[in-house]
Amino acid sequence: MSAATVSNSPSKWLVLPHYAFAAVSFVVLCLLLFFSTDAFGGHYFHPKLLTLTHVAALGWATMIIFGSVYQLLPVVLEVRLYSEKLGTWAFALLSTGTVLLTVSFWNFWVGSTMHIAACLLFISFLLFAYNVVQTARQVNKWGIEADFMVTSVVWLVATGLVGVLMVFNFQYPFLPQDHVHYLQLHAHIGMAGWFLLLIVGVGSKLIPMFLLAHPEDTRSLNWCYYLINGGLVLFAADHLFLHTGFYALYAVMVVAGIACFLYFLYQAKCLGKRPDLDLGMKQTFVALTLLILPIVLVFVVTLQFGLPQRLLSALYLVYGLSIFFGFVSALILGQTFKTLPFIVWMHSYEDYVGRFKTPMPKDLYSVALLRWQNITYIVGLVTLLVGVLLAEQPVILLGAVLLSIAAVLYAGNVFKVVLHKVKDLKPFGYEKAAKGAN
Repeated sequence: MSAATVSNSPSKWLVLPHYAFAAVSFVVLCLLLFFSTDAFGGHYFHPKLLTLTHVAALGWATMIIFGSVYQLLPVVLEVRLYSEKLGTWAFALLSTGTVLLTVSFWNFWVGSTMHIAACLLFISFLLFAYNVVQTARQVNKWGIEADFMVTSVVWLVATGLVGVLMVFNFQYPFLPQDHVHYLQLHAHIGMAGWFLLLIVGVGSKLIPMFLLAHPEDTRSLNWCYYLINGGLVLFAADHLFLHTGFYALYAVMVVAGIACFLYFLYQAKCLGKRPDLDLGMKQTFVALTLLILPIVLVFVVTLQFGLPQRLLSALYLVYGLSIFFGFVSALILGQTFKTLPFIVWMHSYEDYVGRFKTPMPKDLYSVALLRWQNITYIVGLVTLLVGVLLAEQPVILLGAVLLSIAAVLYAGNVFKVVLHKVKDLKPFGYEKAAKGAN
């Protein structure tokens, strides 16, 4: 963690608002889910489901990723962030665009409000991508992690561009195919290109570090990079131009890339010198386990196997939920309390280390809240997925209630860390001096 010093890190006022906004968005997401149980009985192209998806993707996942990347980029690439000002503008545009897009989708206003929201979001993606690329250009020793992170922001911009085109196409139809066709492209390059590549790039550096492992063999990560990107490029080209329908082959390539990443993490775990995993790392490995469900479902919804349409529609919904409420959310819930407490501790206490008795990063949050958050989240997720699969609104409602409880516990813990204040610190030797004076 030598690179993660205050002198090499951005201001906490750039990073912490992202965590705070994401925590509030997670609560809003679960509350909107509570009021959207009626939308799970039909097609996934439904205003309420589009609202949930974009709150999850933008306000929750992308927001916290932006904040984390600003802090962790100096750790992963061992350079300073190119521009904090660009980061501040990207946050303002992303937060404003997310709120406007949420309102627009919920009410299905396809006019100027949705257009403005899409443009604000796309500009925020461009600013973020430019910031990451310019930061990466400072790297003296280029590693595979930099490849993942830079490529992921390219896919982010591509995802945003498709989204902007779709938004304007609602009111001024000009695209040659229907919205569902482009929605599939938008969703898959966003999930696999932006989220997955970024998660692999950061995770391949941080997870071994948290495990106290230093794997030197990165061949599996190289295979991961080329397989995922190759599958995505072929999928996009086929979806837009070729129309051969070999989607299962592209899915196999992406899944093989994921397997290479998991193999790398398995090697890191075997080399790890930390025998006991804390709650954050346990939740991270739960997230990686949850990745199995969407991997299986991507083949089911692609090949269909002659399943009835009602079941296929339910599986499409479970597939999307298992990614955003499953893998991505579980990973964020686990990694937040591995990164956020350290960020706050570093900015608050680094100057006092060695001279005063300071708390540890793990002392800044409540372990009890984290434990109950993890329990209610897992039970709520399973309940929600079962309810959607069976098309039972009461079960979906119960899952939404449990997930809302988990979100409130998470947000409470996040704000406990974000609002932490340095209290009176005792210098080392204070107790002995006090006893001697008596």
